[in-house]
Amino acid sequence: MITRHFIDVESGGHKRRVHYRLAGNGPPLLMVHQSPRSSKEYEPLMRKWAEYFTCIAPDTPGFGQSDSLPGKPEINEYADAVVDFLDAIGIEKSAAYGFHSGGIILVTAVKRHPKRFTTLAVGGYAIWTPEEMQLFSDKYLPAFHPSDYGEHLTWLWNRILEQSWFFPWFAADNQHRLSGAHADPQRVDAVIREMLDAGNAYQAGYGAVLRAPRDIPAVDAQVPPCLISAYTGDPLLEHIDRLGAMPPSWTAKKVTSPEDHQAASLAHLLTTKTDPMTERPEAADEGFVEIETDKFSGLIHWRGSRAATALALHAPGMASPANAGDDALYIDLPGHGLSDDWQGDAPTDWESWSRLIKACATHFGTDTVHYATLPAGEPDLLYPDLSPDRFGNYLTKAWQIVRAAQFFAPWYETNAANAVAFDPDSLSLELLAERHLQLLNARAAKEYHIAALKR
Repeated sequence: MITRHFIDVESGGHKRRVHYRLAGNGPPLLMVHQSPRSSKEYEPLMRKWAEYFTCIAPDTPGFGQSDSLPGKPEINEYADAVVDFLDAIGIEKSAAYGFHSGGIILVTAVKRHPKRFTTLAVGGYAIWTPEEMQLFSDKYLPAFHPSDYGEHLTWLWNRILEQSWFFPWFAADNQHRLSGAHADPQRVDAVIREMLDAGNAYQAGYGAVLRAPRDIPAVDAQVPPCLISAYTGDPLLEHIDRLGAMPPSWTAKKVTSPEDHQAASLAHLLTTKTDPMTERPEAADEGFVEIETDKFSGLIHWRGSRAATALALHAPGMASPANAGDDALYIDLPGHGLSDDWQGDAPTDWESWSRLIKACATHFGTDTVHYATLPAGEPDLLYPDLSPDRFGNYLTKAWQIVRAAQFFAPWYETNAANAVAFDPDSLSLELLAERHLQLLNARAAKEYHIAALKR
């Protein structure tokens, strides 16, 4: 099972929260994801490699659920952040794996802190030409901020979709066309959600990687062994030929498929012994708990104070507040926020939800539950299907729902009789973006609302 955790990392007088995934019980393997993704992209690989390692995959600063680094960090700060994370979770030395930009971060970390790593496997290592660097610097990382009417979502959908058609994504010409183009809404949506999590913080993390020096350690450098591999169809395949001279324990190879790359990486990682980790510290005011009922078995996200005397629930289509306070304890209900989904279809009977809620309350040592007021309206109309579609219409649909909900109750009755008073501050783009992401992540909002009407 893959578990999820939060931990506070302190460095240079600054404290930031880091979210990470963990699976397995063997020696530690640090897994650093590519930008602008999160540790979620490694879930399939973690399930495979958990047989051999304790796979530890943090969200790098500013991505997923991890806080950003202060100021204007460059690649050295992201590399040091990896080591700070190892310090926080009590790991002296670890094997490591990184793909694309994750590999850039790890190679930098190995150069700066060689004694903290036993071995390294990298999927694709970019060695840009001056012309390529200039091309990237001009257009690759535009600012990404929410706009009043959701225009940013149209741009985002097309930018993520077409990055499998062209590399760079904006270079729509035959020279930069890719062989693995697709129009799979689910694959696009997976990246879309991670971009929405990161917001404009993606510029800092991704930009630091693109600007990073591409110097492989010198031939005589005292560094742990490393394998760099890339597969057919990977835009970085030809970069294997650009690596130049490397330390004797470093090798590079071209392989045929992603599966071949993973197999080669695993074989390399297993050749070096790494001591097991001995502790797994966590943040005191946020985390995940394993809950099991007859219809649910998975992780429930919580935040707030464990000393609170009551459990607080959000409304359908929402999630726990970012600032829970010192006297409250919130959970994300199943199919909402960061919590797992129900097994099978979400139930519409209150008994199933009640058993789950009681199990959570019992875990936190309370029998008092505070329920949020249900929004006015018919569940079938309040929560329309927001499944990813080929053209990304679900994104702007959700934005329009969130915006209309500030003016009308229910939101779909857009007439004078249903107009409600509102605070102009409720139209702040930051707040709309937060509620938009909550609605997209509310996979069981309609079912919870229907069930709650039966309380």
